[in-house]
Amino acid sequence: MSRTPIHAVALDLDGTLLDTIGDIAGAANAMRTELGLPSLAQDRLESFVGGGMQQLVHRALTDDRDGKAHPELHAQGIESFTRHYDHMLADTTRPYAGVIDGLDQLRAMGMRLAVITNKPFRFSVPILERTGLSGYFEIVLGGDSLAEKKPHPLPLLTVCERFGIQAAELLMVGDSHFDRDAAVAAGSPCLLLRYGYEDIADLACDGHIDSLVAVADFVKNGPPTL
Repeated sequence: MSRTPIHAVALDLDGTLLDTIGDIAGAANAMRTELGLPSLAQDRLESFVGGGMQQLVHRALTDDRDGKAHPELHAQGIESFTRHYDHMLADTTRPYAGVIDGLDQLRAMGMRLAVITNKPFRFSVPILERTGLSGYFEIVLGGDSLAEKKPHPLPLLTVCERFGIQAAELLMVGDSHFDRDAAVAAGSPCLLLRYGYEDIADLACDGHIDSLVAVADFVKNGPPTL
């Protein structure tokens, strides 16, 4: 049976296009210090990334992936984290190896490109601009751009609607279960990058890859050999 051709690619931001953890951890620890809490190790804060800023602040304040901070403390944390992250948004953040080459190949193939991230929109566009990636993308959806965010399928379906394509014609590329689950729910194929912020070894999808360059290969040739 022939495979549905891919006409567009949606990509996650943190852990997929950009290595953002240094600046995220810096802002989270600045927030903790401001609120009288000791700093946490960067790898600990890395394990808290993925569900958007609201969830990250809960986790960073409680030092617990399932933690929920008191509403008043959480509100203070959101204000503090936002203020600090605004100032250090791209201090150390850089594209991963292979990202520019992969995006160039996809653009040369005529792929329409979008970013779908759970990061707030207010951070997403500036960070793409400061890292030189904004020109590749027709659409950027943040975690607060719509009524739902990943793992809900709405962001993927919205991109499909705006591009005038079917869900099966949109390839989702990410690094977490949020990306995979959103793609499954939408009916879109999905590739997951091994270098991101979540261990994806046990997540079934259309392929685990090591570089964005492999996305162009998937679009042209089908699933990679795992």
